[in-house]
Amino acid sequence: MLRPRIIPSLLVHENGLVKTVNFKNPKYVGDPINAVKIFNEKAVDELAVFDIDATVLGKEPDYALIKKLANQSRMPLCYGGGVKTVEQAQKIFGLGIEKIALSAAVIENPDLITQIADRVGSQSVIVVMDVKKKMLGGYEIYTHNGKKASGINPVEFAVKVEKLGAGEIIINSIDQDGVMKGYDLNLIDKVSEKLSIPITVLGGAGSLQDIKKVIERHGIIGVAAGSLFVFKGVYKAVLINYPTQKEKEELYK
Repeated sequence: MLRPRIIPSLLVHENGLVKTVNFKNPKYVGDPINAVKIFNEKAVDELAVFDIDATVLGKEPDYALIKKLANQSRMPLCYGGGVKTVEQAQKIFGLGIEKIALSAAVIENPDLITQIADRVGSQSVIVVMDVKKKMLGGYEIYTHNGKKASGINPVEFAVKVEKLGAGEIIINSIDQDGVMKGYDLNLIDKVSEKLSIPITVLGGAGSLQDIKKVIERHGIIGVAAGSLFVFKGVYKAVLINYPTQKEKEELYK
């Protein structure tokens, strides 16, 4: 039976695990490999890891880190950061990663989606849209950690990348990132109603109730969170956590 996926999202910056607020001020929260080991014990549905340095600095993906992550992970693993070519993607899949997330590279070259999907299958090609509200209404995709406006409408782009062969789309709200006050439900509605492929939403989870709201509204969906699964309590003490099986069952009701 298909169930919604609840997905911790980890950000890697200067080889450490960090958390941001509105894509700014990365706060060190630990070692990414150690986090993967803890999430293994908690039997998470899936894990997403994003290297937030690679694209901004124009670097190759960190294959050594990717190999360590893949070797440790006992759950499906999605990696994003710095992938610009089919050859890079194939190398990463060869290291044991199940899904690759593409962002800035497919804004510049949308055909990369088709090229990678033709080699490895659409189910392994994920497109990440980092989205910000526009001053006068509507939404726009940004790249390079929210620093570079693309001028592209996320709903229109989502439809385009589905046609090009993307197997899943991650909608990441820059405005909600790290704020922990709930997801941008309006943005999720606008994108999801136009698509037939799976979507995962990210940005804003402050409680399991926020996750439940998305599941109640959209059913079979991926619900990802960063701060919720690395912080605990009002003072945001660093503590890797994840809902128990009983708590997950409550979310599905």
